[in-house]
Amino acid sequence: MRRLAPFVLLLWLVPAPARAWGFFAHRLINRLAVYTLPPEMVGFYKANIDYLTTNATRPDSRRTLVPGEAPRHFLDLDAYGDSAAYRLPRSYTDAVALIGEDSLQRHGIVPWQITRMKGQLTAAFQARDTDRILHLSADLGHYIADACVPLHTTRNYNGQLTGQRGIHGFWESRLPELLSTGYDFFTGPAPYLERPTDVAWATVARSHAALDSVLRFERELSAEFSEDRKYGFEQRGNVTVRTYSRDFARAYHQRLSGQVERQMKLAVRLAGAFWYTAWVDAGQPDLDKLPRTPSEKEQQRLALEAKQLEAAPVRAAAGHED
Repeated sequence: MRRLAPFVLLLWLVPAPARAWGFFAHRLINRLAVYTLPPEMVGFYKANIDYLTTNATRPDSRRTLVPGEAPRHFLDLDAYGDSAAYRLPRSYTDAVALIGEDSLQRHGIVPWQITRMKGQLTAAFQARDTDRILHLSADLGHYIADACVPLHTTRNYNGQLTGQRGIHGFWESRLPELLSTGYDFFTGPAPYLERPTDVAWATVARSHAALDSVLRFERELSAEFSEDRKYGFEQRGNVTVRTYSRDFARAYHQRLSGQVERQMKLAVRLAGAFWYTAWVDAGQPDLDKLPRTPSEKEQQRLALEAKQLEAAPVRAAAGHED
């Protein structure tokens, strides 16, 4: 057998950190959500579509730099027993009183985070603050997309408890990167959400209900595929990486009956819906009267944040880092 170079062996043996949807899918979700908006909003959002696309991944980049960022991306419903999605308090203050801050930070807060940010975006629309509208819209789209990932609703987020380590990146990154050109992303116009908090929780509950299929079908297919058919090697820049094979990915997608496509489509629809709802609740301000691009101050802030992230030491963040 040909000997593998040490860096190839390292990439083979060390699992990559779990990331919601991966950069490719997060950016695609935010970008497509722009086209769900009504005429009164779409001009402003289309003028800033590159900002919303590029910065869709910023919350993931902050995970190891900003204290308290990591829990905003998930909720371990199975840490709280049966029917947790229906029993947990909708108010974060009530949840802290019932469960405690430490438990919430350990097991995630994504539906509470979505509700909080929807309120902040409404306030930004009321203030006619272009920079803040764009900043919050990009981040809110990210957390909404996270809530649509079944593996973001469980302590077994990377299959590490069931001998399926690596399934997180497989489901949310590998499949969209390989197959999303064939997905149907038409959602129709963004709806107004009468009860956005309930929608956030219903989204997490729907994702959690899909978790059994995510794990079970991968396990069944793994029994049918030999190791050399399940995995392969691909070139990523100057690096050779071991990854799930294209044949295994297509078989998994077929077994799931398009589940990844449905959840991505849901994320697109909900991102647009939350942006639209925040705008309506703010009194439908005329976005055509706002500056069409981020200010120089916002651009400098993003550049500084990028520099800080580049210089920051790599360290583990609490929750869903495996």
